[in-house]
Amino acid sequence: MSATRDFRNRRFWKSFATHLFSALGALAAVLTIISVFFINALSKVGWWLFLLVGAVAFLYAIKRSYPRPIKQRYSMPDTTIRLVTGDLFSQNTSLVVGMSDCFDVETPHIIRTDSVQGQLLHNVYKGDTGKLQSDLKTALAAEVPIETNIAKDGNTDRYECGTVAAIRHHRTYYYCVAYTKMDEHNKASSTIGILWDAMEKLWREVRRCNNGEAVSVPIIGLGQSGLSTVLPIQDAIRFLILTFMFASRQERVCDELRIVVRPEDENRVNMLEVQDFLTSLKKS
Repeated sequence: MSATRDFRNRRFWKSFATHLFSALGALAAVLTIISVFFINALSKVGWWLFLLVGAVAFLYAIKRSYPRPIKQRYSMPDTTIRLVTGDLFSQNTSLVVGMSDCFDVETPHIIRTDSVQGQLLHNVYKGDTGKLQSDLKTALAAEVPIETNIAKDGNTDRYECGTVAAIRHHRTYYYCVAYTKMDEHNKASSTIGILWDAMEKLWREVRRCNNGEAVSVPIIGLGQSGLSTVLPIQDAIRFLILTFMFASRQERVCDELRIVVRPEDENRVNMLEVQDFLTSLKKS
């Protein structure tokens, strides 16, 4: 996490000042009580006591104002939300993978190799496009395409946005959710409304398939969906958290939602603001 970025944040200094003065006040009250019952006791300890009090208050304020890790536990619903920086495919949890309504996976001419879909193909399926297509087809067996034989490269069947293909591969679930529309030129696009509906259906499928295990999800909407201009990264994180919390309050989804930030995006995220947002949901 970017420490210097958070230290430049007014939110940090406001919280730091509040906790610093509350700690100083509490310590001063304790010392006053001690001096009442043990007259002249404090006069013997000297100036180093004031340094100790200041150091304790300072460390307390830093700890309370600069939370690490970014996480929040909730009792209603019984779940945890955590924000981490790292590789989505190294989390040892079930994963969410955003896809188009045609569930294309071919790289690089249709899907970018560095996208989450591209990483699924190359990291999990070792580049075996046929196997991934087969697993997707099996997962979508109960779904009826809303359009077939589309004049485009790649997959030519279109499914309703929000369709989720839950693949179980090597005892791990990969929830492939369609939240973008792919046109005949293989250009993806989406809207906030489509994304909200897709997330609602995603959490329903996660609830149905897994046994409460943790689920890791990338920040949805940063790739080729075209949503980054209307849903910048900070808002995308809040949006993702809200959809999960609304679904969880209806019925518990899983033990933990782990939002994974790519290392290259870390400096764009205000971590303290995310923690405050998570905390505010606990109070609401």
